Amino acid sequence: MSTINTRRFSFSRDVLTNGVSTVVILYFILYAVYSRIETGALTVSAFSDLVNNTIPLAIAAAGATFVILLGGFDLSVAGVLSLVNVVLATHPLDGAGGALISILIAMSIGAAVGLCNGILVAYGGLQSIAVTLAVMILTRGLALVVLDAPGGGVSDWVSDTLTNNLWGVVPAAGLVAIGVALLWAIFRRTNTGVALYAVGKDETAAALSGINVKRTKCIAFVFAGALYGLAGFMLSAQTASGDPNAGATLMLLVFASVALGGTAFSGGQGGLYGSMIGAATLMLLQKVLFSSGVQSFYIGLFQGFVMIAAVIFVNLITYFARRSHGHD
Repeated sequence: MSTINTRRFSFSRDVLTNGVSTVVILYFILYAVYSRIETGALTVSAFSDLVNNTIPLAIAAAGATFVILLGGFDLSVAGVLSLVNVVLATHPLDGAGGALISILIAMSIGAAVGLCNGILVAYGGLQSIAVTLAVMILTRGLALVVLDAPGGGVSDWVSDTLTNNLWGVVPAAGLVAIGVALLWAIFRRTNTGVALYAVGKDETAAALSGINVKRTKCIAFVFAGALYGLAGFMLSAQTASGDPNAGATLMLLVFASVALGGTAFSGGQGGLYGSMIGAATLMLLQKVLFSSGVQSFYIGLFQGFVMIAAVIFVNLITYFARRSHGHD
């Protein structure tokens, strides 16, 4: 094989074995289908609606990715989303200043829950799935105490501004997701970001290399919780009301988004970008199925099928790429 062909093959292999690249390709395929079956799918309003529906799930999936990169699992996402939603719906704050305070409250609630998870898992030595399951039940219980039935409402400024388009073109909610992506790009290059991957790949080796494993785990849970809080804020802006079970419908989709985006549940491989695009792909799939006339109780079946197919595809490509690499 010539040098040029070898480079082309290597480039193709890298693209195909990258979870982000695979889910991006899938997204554009689905959007092409969506544009064929839905009139006005390419309009600004249709795109804005899709972004607004996607952002809460995308940010929640980004948060879960922090913990999954460690090889852990965080079920508290559903409880945090619900708790933040009802707190904001029962204590609306108007205006830009009120929105900023609401964001800080939401992220503080999430970070506090994440800190509890992190202390119990990292320093208490407890299993993440057991701890976060208990915390999910606790936070959902607190949500019911705050608001025992759907109701309440967020401020008109928050619901109108964050679901609208800036300059008539750019979805305001999309800027929040871009902000999260930019912060991840910075974090990924910090010592803590490097430590996160090292701990996920091999906790023992990471400890022997001088990484503070317990601190890294705790920070990951705190960051995850803060993003859950932000997702709860964006969900509240979208629904404009409170529901103590608001997070329940998103929990499975959060982990499906992470898996679809190429993050390994064994830890140490993947990232926020894939998870966020995975969330966008799942929400777009819902749109495609609705537009195709598929009944709602079949949508979960199709989403599961697409997720499994995508994960199998990535694993097969990775397997053959590694075999071919061994023959280079």
